[in-house]
Amino acid sequence: MALLAGAPWRRYAVIGDSLSAGIGDPTPGYRNQGWPDRVAGVLRSVRRDLDYLNAAEIGATTARTIENQAARMAEFSPDLLHVPCGANDIVRRRPDFGGTERTLRQMYDLAKDTGALLTTFTLGRAYVVPAFPDWPERIAAVNEIVRGLAAEYGAIVVDMWDHPVNDRANLLSEDRLHFSTSGQAVMAAEMVKKLADSLGRATSA
Repeated sequence: MALLAGAPWRRYAVIGDSLSAGIGDPTPGYRNQGWPDRVAGVLRSVRRDLDYLNAAEIGATTARTIENQAARMAEFSPDLLHVPCGANDIVRRRPDFGGTERTLRQMYDLAKDTGALLTTFTLGRAYVVPAFPDWPERIAAVNEIVRGLAAEYGAIVVDMWDHPVNDRANLLSEDRLHFSTSGQAVMAAEMVKKLADSLGRATSA
């Protein structure tokens, strides 16, 4: 909480897919709560008047995020906004990475128009879809797209690709895709640290 004391954000929004929604199986010893709600809780602890919207939709591609969530996002007028990393765009027989980049750029344009500080994350190496033998290469490609766009648009990136949490035995839910609440807690902590960094505060403690 101290890291975000006096944080300026009053309207926090999250758009995207199930990873943005923060779904996952419970882990013993961890509060059964996804990372976005955890971040909202920390923000609300330092700013009680925080308004929070999570419009994320399970299974949403970037295109569906734009189609179904952009209007709500704009109407909400966030000053802190999380955007997805295109995970569902690459779950297809032949992913179109050029198309994914164009659609993500369209989403970033709409998101930037809100004036909000943008956040996103990359996919971790523990995120596995066995049906695609080239899955690690797909993740690497979409992560590079996300890193490039984030740099261009000034977005905060929580880079989960090689984070130590990938090695946790209890990281993934039964579906082997989504973080359990153990991983959700780590994701939230990393997001809070990045937000603190944006305020110019040390996070080494």
